[in-house]
Amino acid sequence: MKHYYAVVHKDRDSAYGVSFPDLPGCFSAADTKEELLPNAIEALELWFEDQEEVAARDIEEVQADADVKAELAEGAFLLAVPHIVKTSKFARVNISMDKGMLDAIDTAAALRKMPRSAFIVEATRNEIEGRH
Repeated sequence: MKHYYAVVHKDRDSAYGVSFPDLPGCFSAADTKEELLPNAIEALELWFEDQEEVAARDIEEVQADADVKAELAEGAFLLAVPHIVKTSKFARVNISMDKGMLDAIDTAAALRKMPRSAFIVEATRNEIEGRH
């Protein structure tokens, strides 16, 4: 999993604007702070649908970027946005957990008419992406 840094800016009486210095043309917007991360994640997913993987710079490199420095000086801030690379490959894994937790997972998955593995993947994605 990689994290790309987004620059978030907001003018008075406007939505939050989100842009990715490492990904030209990848941008998003949000009306509230709570929508920033989910909307930015969606923008990354859409951008990577027809783009090659791009190396993510670390935060120090992004902060040293002259354009980013200028935006930060004007009140913008950085947001770390996780990107889970989709490989379309599946791996069978063996995990151990408390039986009570397994029962709770199976109950929650059944209520959603999902197989256990799909439920675990969705719950994990929600946790990583901050969608609680």
